[in-house]
Amino acid sequence: MELYEIKQGVKSHQERLTQLGESLDLTEKKHKIAELTSITLEDNFWNDPSHAQVVIQQLNGIKDIVDSYEQLEHSLTDLDETQDLLKTDYDKDIFELLELDYQEMEKIFDSFEIKMLLSHEYDHSNAILELHPGAGGTESCDWAEMLYRMYSRWAEKKGFKVSVLDYLAGEEAGIKSVTFLVEGDRAYGFLKAEKGVHRLVRISPFDSGARRHTSFASLDVMPQFNDEIVIDIKPDDLIFETKRASGAGGQHVNKTDSAVRLVHKPTGLVATCQNGRSQHENREEALRVLKSRIYQQMIEEQEAKLAKIKGEQKLIEWGSQIRSYVFHPYSMVKDHRSNYETSDVNGVMDGDLDNFMFAYLKTLLS
Repeated sequence: MELYEIKQGVKSHQERLTQLGESLDLTEKKHKIAELTSITLEDNFWNDPSHAQVVIQQLNGIKDIVDSYEQLEHSLTDLDETQDLLKTDYDKDIFELLELDYQEMEKIFDSFEIKMLLSHEYDHSNAILELHPGAGGTESCDWAEMLYRMYSRWAEKKGFKVSVLDYLAGEEAGIKSVTFLVEGDRAYGFLKAEKGVHRLVRISPFDSGARRHTSFASLDVMPQFNDEIVIDIKPDDLIFETKRASGAGGQHVNKTDSAVRLVHKPTGLVATCQNGRSQHENREEALRVLKSRIYQQMIEEQEAKLAKIKGEQKLIEWGSQIRSYVFHPYSMVKDHRSNYETSDVNGVMDGDLDNFMFAYLKTLLS
């Protein structure tokens, strides 16, 4: 690098950091740190370990962001002063150290941007995902199953846990619907970028004429209900149904009426679960999913910005997709919101999704 390149780079990063700082509201965050720290010092703080862990996690998350911001601010000031010094009194050894420090700053800055992208109120939550095939029949059912595998592989690479809550197999192939839970720190923060309609173009393995087909599937993503939030559901407001479990599963599948379906009459929201070993387990899990749906609806109403959490409801068909996956006549995956694309289709289908997630999330900061 040349000295002027470093100077321009430092200036650009300082401007970007200032913009990020304005969206951070550092004063408010420092007040929150003081407030949460005071709570941790109370004599009865650890009487409720579950609540204490939530407070500690929230405190550490805010402190991490503020500390990272101040570290970057200090680092950029040092770089600026060093390059000014070299401009008047050049020294090769000092310049080489400046280059190394600048490269290290860029890594720290990238890490900080990711923290910023995943620092909203619900981002640390686990995520509940629902996949539904759209227009395209068997093709779309197969595509939904491919997407389920893609997100499962992504979660596996992150060290996250995936649990199937409800599964309905397709008549010929693939799945009619699947609801699954992804457990891990910032699972919702990452996966909220994937919410929407996904479009596939390929030569159909179900077409004897080997023609090209276009298929669609929709993904819905919501944060898992946090027990710290009180949501009161009256028993009279619930419709409780049982059914036999279907699809992939253990020895209880299709043997007992253990699968559960809950309907919340005031909102019309529905939750189903079949992965538990008993009707009781499935009812409890379905209730948690239902609370997550109600919680999400409350978020949307409070913020009055449907696109941020719920997303715009669209038909699962042409023109409404957030991302296209082209297997033929060429290889490409392209996100239509950020315009990020890659030709590594196999890598994407094997769970390499981080670049797509970050590219989209960065559009929310600009």
